[in-house]
Order: sequence, then C-alpha cells, then structure tokens
Amino acid sequence: MSSLMATQQRQLFGVICLSVALLNGCSLCDNLQAVPANRVPEEFLGRGKEQMQDISLSRLRQDQVDAYRLASGDVLGVYIENVLGTPDSSPPVHFPTEGNQAPALGFPIPVREDGTVDLPYVDSIPVNDLTVVEATDLIREVYAKNQILESEQAKVIVTLMRRREIQVTVIREESGGAEGVSKRGTGTTVELPAYENDVMHALNLTGGLPGTDALNEVFIIRGTFEDGYERDQMIAAIKNCKAECECPPAIPDGPTITRIPLRFYSEKIPQFKEEDIILKEGDIVYIPARDQERYYTGGLLTGGEQLLPRDYDLDVVEAVALAGGTFASGGTGIGGISQGGGFGGGGSGRDVGKSPSDLIVLRRLECGGQIPIRVDLNEALQNPSQRILVQPGDTLILRYTLAEELYNAAISVIGFNFLLDQVQNGSSF
Repeated sequence: MSSLMATQQRQLFGVICLSVALLNGCSLCDNLQAVPANRVPEEFLGRGKEQMQDISLSRLRQDQVDAYRLASGDVLGVYIENVLGTPDSSPPVHFPTEGNQAPALGFPIPVREDGTVDLPYVDSIPVNDLTVVEATDLIREVYAKNQILESEQAKVIVTLMRRREIQVTVIREESGGAEGVSKRGTGTTVELPAYENDVMHALNLTGGLPGTDALNEVFIIRGTFEDGYERDQMIAAIKNCKAECECPPAIPDGPTITRIPLRFYSEKIPQFKEEDIILKEGDIVYIPARDQERYYTGGLLTGGEQLLPRDYDLDVVEAVALAGGTFASGGTGIGGISQGGGFGGGGSGRDVGKSPSDLIVLRRLECGGQIPIRVDLNEALQNPSQRILVQPGDTLILRYTLAEELYNAAISVIGFNFLLDQVQNGSSF
C-alpha cells in the first residue's frame, strides 16, 4: 500500500512539474506575428557585401608630372655671377635633410604669393608655372636685357632648394590611426610636398587605409567657416521638415564635401575626378567610425551588441554561433537518464534535449518601424533561403518552440522521477 502511494505521489509530482514547465514554455511561445524568412520581400533582406569590389588605389593619387612647375611657396637656389656671388667664391650648397630631393646650389630666393621672385637690380620676375630650366633662361634673359650681365654666357644657376608644401588635417575615428597612440580617434596635421598632396599620401602618412572599425570611405571637407554654418542650417532644416509616416530625407554631401568610397557595387562606380583627390591648403581628410553598424542579441542568447564585419557578410546562423548559441545539440535524453544525471547529464545545462531553434529577427525599416522575421535554425542549417544576412540595427531573439519546450520538459520530468526512484530504493550512482 505504501509502495502504491509513493508511486502516486511521484506521478502527481511529475504532473505538477510538467504543468509548471508548460506554463513557462507558453510564456516563450506567445503569439508574435513574424514573417517566415523565405517569404520576406527582397528589399527587406539587404544586399551582400561580398558583391562589392575594391576601388583602384591609383585613383587616390594624382598622376606624375613630366616636370616640376614653380608656384608660390617654392624656394629657389639662385647664383648669378657678379650679382649673387662672385667668380672667386663657390656657390653655397644646400643639402636637404628630408625627402629625396637633390642638393641645391645658390642663395635662397622664395617665390612670392604673386608667383614672382625678387632679385637684385631688376624688377620682379614672374616664374609661376615655369620649370626650373625655363626660370633659369628667363632670369638670364632679364639680366641680359638690362645689360647687367656682360654676356648671355654669364653663369646663372637656378635650382629648387625647397618644394612648397600644402598643410592638411587628417581626422581618423578608428583605433590605431597613428603610431604610439592607443586611444580611439586621432587627428594629425600633415604637410604634403607639391605633387604629393593627394588622398593616398595623406592616408599613408597617418596610418594607411581605414581600419575595420571605420567606414570604408574617405571624406574631403573643404570650404570656409561660413560654408560649414550654412551646411549645418541646411541639415537642421531637412531634419525638421520630416512629416509623420514619411521616410527621413537623405542628407546630401554638398559642394564642399567629396565622398570617396573605397568599396562599391559594380553599377555604382564612383564618379569623382583627379582634381577632387588633390588636396589644397586647409583641407580636412575625414574617416568616420562605423559605430552604428551593430546588431543586438537577446532571449536565450547572451544579451549584448556586436559590431558587424565591414567587408564580408554575416548570416543569422553565424551570428547565433558568435553569441554562444547551439544548433541541433543534445540527443533523445535517454543516455542522461540512464546515467542518473537527469536533465542536463551532470549539470551541463542543455546537453540533453532539444536546442532552441525559433529565431526572431527584429529588422528596422528605413522609414521607421520594424518587421519581425522568423528563422527556423534547424531548417537554416540545410536551406540557404533561411540564412538571411544580418543588417545594422537587427535584434536577434532566440526562443524555444512549443514542441521543444514540451520535449525538454518531458525529459526533465522523466529524469527527475528516475532519480527519485533511485534515491528511495537506496541505489547509488
């Protein structure tokens, strides 16, 4: 009689445990209206990054010139016999300390803002856009016309002592943008020699191409303070004019900003010109971070946020794996019961039973709102149409299906009854 009562008690306890498990399971199986992944329209699935191509790096630098052309900021080395120097003395020699420039002869003569040079006994001589050879001939000709030189064979030496430099600012919102700087984000002022004042040389001097935690594009910001103020006003006006149920308007780059994408789709080849990547005095080269390219995890996944890969795709199966999820793990549970471990097989949690397979992807829409997408992870392991790509702003919520909850609850109850029976019978395990 006592044995029968004990059996009934165990059965009653098992029913109670199963009911509690079902109640908990039903809380996870609420009536969330989600669209199956294979029925979601193409425009909501996003486009793969692996279809993009890299820009030709030669488009980031200016073409080489046949000869150096003089302009304001250059410093010439000039020696004019009996004018700047005498036959009894050798011309001064200047050895550059930086770069690959050859030694220069003569006295330093700067090219002024108006493109002229001032030399003794003659008016200002225009040398703007001349080569060094052309400037030498012109200076000799001017002195000969003014009868200052005894003959056209008088010694006149003109060399390039120092090339003009263009100062630009490079701002990089990434880690490791400069050597010896550990914080994220760097700002560097660089001076680029003439004919090297382009995007490629500016990047090369400040850490190379953008790192993977930055956008794969470069912005060149030009213009005055007033231009910047007018742009701020324009963006504020665009944001304030958005009406309800309307898509947010696109923010144009404007005439003072040049955007250079480093990767692009084949039908959207960047249309910037060589003159756009040639930097001018005061230009700002800006590489923004990509903090908004993140996805979020919850439910049975470890809660948190993850940065999406920049140059390759990440599908939902890979994202769940990165967040610590499991796929098709566990067996029938019989092995764990026979070993006396009950559910979990020795405390491993979900080693016994069914893994969760109901993945809900909450996807933000461009015009506001969201669309919930349901992915069956078990089917996704075999059916590529279920393995949709994760997009920036997605939230991935992993849950059990009702059938998985029932199965796991049943395994738990059976395991508990088996364990209780062993304890009451005095068995060791």
